Amino acid sequence: MLIIKERLDEKTISTSYLYRGKIINVRQDMVKDFRDKIAFREVVEHPGAVAVLALNENNEVILVRQHRQPAGEVLLEIPAGKIEPNEDPLSCARREFIEETGLEAASWEELCCFYPSPGFCDEKIYLFRAEDLTNAVSATSDPEENISIVNIPISLTVEMISDGRIKDGKTIIALQFALIN
Repeated sequence: MLIIKERLDEKTISTSYLYRGKIINVRQDMVKDFRDKIAFREVVEHPGAVAVLALNENNEVILVRQHRQPAGEVLLEIPAGKIEPNEDPLSCARREFIEETGLEAASWEELCCFYPSPGFCDEKIYLFRAEDLTNAVSATSDPEENISIVNIPISLTVEMISDGRIKDGKTIIALQFALIN
């Protein structure tokens, strides 16, 4: 096990909010590092999210296509969504999976959690694998989302990442998990 003993920690001295929104807040922290040097950090606060790597009986990954305004394009992604207040990640994953795909899964496994952009955002994404898929009895979708479902053979995904058809970070991480296991 690698053990690093360098001190790199920072202590927050003050926080001021620049924006408070429906999904995110933006704050500026004044910090002091271990050498007593003062610096400012801009932080996007996000409640966290889940992402679902779902494989069907044909070894196809279930992806959704949707327009992402920040990227300015339609992206292929694994089903994912924001964790609601007091919601545990697995419950959120089950809910989002049904909402986005109309499917349920009998088998769930948490693969990992990660920070997609820790240089400016505190969002943590919990990645789950879902298998043994069936149509949901009572599927409801989010009225603000316009998505379509695409089933892609897992063997084709490396090529799709390489040629830029799949660009979403959480999806690339999930597909790497699928390909090594």
